[in-house]
Amino acid sequence: MRKSHPIRRVVLAGAATVSGIVLLLSLKPGSDPASASAAGGAAPQQTAAAQESAQGGAQAATGTATGDATQTQYGPVQVRITFVNNKITKAEAVQAPQGGTSTQKTELAVPKLNAAVVAKQSADIDAVSGATYTSAGYKKSLQSAIDKANAAAPAPAAPSESAGGAQAAAPKVVTGTVSQTQYGPVQVRVTVTNGKITKAEAVQQPKGGQSDQVNGNAIPKLNQAAVAAGNADIDAVSGATYTSAGYKQSLQSALDQAGG
Repeated sequence: MRKSHPIRRVVLAGAATVSGIVLLLSLKPGSDPASASAAGGAAPQQTAAAQESAQGGAQAATGTATGDATQTQYGPVQVRITFVNNKITKAEAVQAPQGGTSTQKTELAVPKLNAAVVAKQSADIDAVSGATYTSAGYKKSLQSAIDKANAAAPAPAAPSESAGGAQAAAPKVVTGTVSQTQYGPVQVRVTVTNGKITKAEAVQQPKGGQSDQVNGNAIPKLNQAAVAAGNADIDAVSGATYTSAGYKQSLQSALDQAGG
């Protein structure tokens, strides 16, 4: 029988010891909590921070706004803008002087003014040569539309709301299109908060003679009825049939723009 050599046993034992140390060293990084955190913990924290920043940042405004009608020497001018992510993407004149040479000047000037608004992104645009009055009225109504769009833009969420609280919607102010009646134009502006009409007012109404007395009585009643009903399905005021009909038509236009 062959005897085992002591030197061989020492060599084998030493090899086993070295293998064990190498194995322990190779396993340690994978089982070290600090190493695991360094390898995979940073990315989720950055993502959470980005989400928190997105939730707390200001929301971009998107929608339409119609400016007040501006009376000029040749007729009313009224501008509506469409904006997406706080940028004006479209401008149009829903009212412009018509008849005789006014029609020709309007057809020449309004497209140029519309294009200038989208290019400049403001009411600081040049007047169109030969259409001075229309250009001035256009710019005034345009500024009114921009002011309304800014007022209707949603406010950023408060820090306390980012924890999960409900965010109240910013009031939205919208002006309906002008409704022409037998006695003059009627135009209604509404303030809508959380889908509910909180204020209604007539920015245009028939004026002069008996109309002042009739509408001085009718308009406040129609305003109250719009807030109470929350829609355009309101009763006409006795003695002010035409004004009531025009009011309801413009009110419905405003509510359509507001999305309700």
